[in-house]
Amino acid sequence: MAGAGLRAAARRWLLCGGHGGPRAASSSPSCPGCGPPGPGAHCPGVPRSAPAQAPTSGADLSAHLWARYQDMRRLVHDLLPPEVCSLLNPAAIYANNEISLRDVEVYGFDYDYTLAQYADALHPEIFSTARDILIEHYKYPEGIRKYDYNPSFAIRGLHYDIQKSLLMKIDAFHYVQLGTAYRGLQPVPDEEVIELYGGTQHIPLYQMSGFYGKGPSIKQFMDIFSLPEMALLSCVVDYFLGHSLEFDQAHLYKDVTDAIRDVHVKGLMYQWIEQDMEKYILRGDETFAVLSRLVAHGKQLFLITNSPFSFVDKGMRHMVGPDWRQLFDVVIVQADKPSFFTDRRKPFRKLDEKGSLQWDRITRLEKGKIYRQGNLFDFLRLTEWRGPRVLYFGDHLYSDLADLMLRHGWRTGAIIPELEREIRIINTEQYMHSLTWQQALTGLLERMQTYQDAESRQVLAAWMKERQELSCLLNYRVDFTFYPRRTPLQHEAPLWMDQLCTGCMKTPFLGDMAHIR
Repeated sequence: MAGAGLRAAARRWLLCGGHGGPRAASSSPSCPGCGPPGPGAHCPGVPRSAPAQAPTSGADLSAHLWARYQDMRRLVHDLLPPEVCSLLNPAAIYANNEISLRDVEVYGFDYDYTLAQYADALHPEIFSTARDILIEHYKYPEGIRKYDYNPSFAIRGLHYDIQKSLLMKIDAFHYVQLGTAYRGLQPVPDEEVIELYGGTQHIPLYQMSGFYGKGPSIKQFMDIFSLPEMALLSCVVDYFLGHSLEFDQAHLYKDVTDAIRDVHVKGLMYQWIEQDMEKYILRGDETFAVLSRLVAHGKQLFLITNSPFSFVDKGMRHMVGPDWRQLFDVVIVQADKPSFFTDRRKPFRKLDEKGSLQWDRITRLEKGKIYRQGNLFDFLRLTEWRGPRVLYFGDHLYSDLADLMLRHGWRTGAIIPELEREIRIINTEQYMHSLTWQQALTGLLERMQTYQDAESRQVLAAWMKERQELSCLLNYRVDFTFYPRRTPLQHEAPLWMDQLCTGCMKTPFLGDMAHIR
């Protein structure tokens, strides 16, 4: 019934020229069951009215925009049954490939932002500490201390051109998305961006370095810890430009990334979390529930993380309990990903109960023991966990997921905390409001692009399924089968949601195309 109603509403909309005029506000003639024509629209058999006058004042413009918003809202509600608008569930798992959990025998996990979800309060700490390191150890100007962390400045997946000091969004075809380029904290005009790249928006593949985002001059920020790094980098550039200070872009980039690295390498972040786990670690009970459920159904578990054992041990004791190691068949710490997946040279080392390195040659990986470093090739040889019966979860596309999926055949699951907020926006009436009012406000947070960005392309290429946190697994049986939602090609769908929501039909009406036949 809902499908028939949708088709009927779409047919009425097409026959009437694609308008969704304000039914209650206008007394103009209208098509039966369709409402009066909107600006520029005309129904067959209905006399044309005089063209609408352009708004002449701020109040008129505001009223006009609100009327357009209401028009688009009515249009979407006419075309889509009410239940369709609430289909997106933030607690759901979204599959990019078919997979049956019945066939998965081994589950693997990263630790940070996978088993352990951290509060947003961690990012200001990383930002301010790295900022102070720049001032006190790298002798940067004291004035930089005035900058505070802005959590709404950047999103993951942005690229940074080191030589041009540009932070920007690049789509799947290596084109800079105009309106998204910033130098420091200031937007860069589109004309200047095009001029900087030789009269084009396109960036050659050799600069992007293809799949891994590690080109010689352009870096991509992919993990969640990169959010304070992007913010600090932009603040420092903003200070130097604002005070007309000469600086070498490569040196500045390296100093900032080294300062951020020091926060991790020196264990400062680990200390903050260990001192107040209730503040920084979220939903630990849900992590325990997921792991316990998998073990109860006979699944084998392993953990591969770059974090040190003492930090992981304290966090897992907080979330799971003192016997957490009994849940895992293999535990590997300080793995040095992503080289763990590609470098065959580093052997596994065993740690004793105090975390000290042992000298034994590793011929098998034992349950309850802790191992350090190693490499994926020895891991596969010792465990024989190969192919699609293995499902590995992580939060970093490159260091956690890409190689495992494309080179070794493992299934992979992406943990995307931002997904919950994005889905909730889509599921609210404010989504239509944002499309109408914020279409021009691209900036660094603008995600409503016509083209796929580089990050979304890698999602399609490497991620088996995506979810906003690990506990989403609790909503499904351990033998559940996920099916991907097929994306239609351009010639397969006459109506696209982006065209409907912005009030413009890019596909010609069937009546207008009759002469072609």
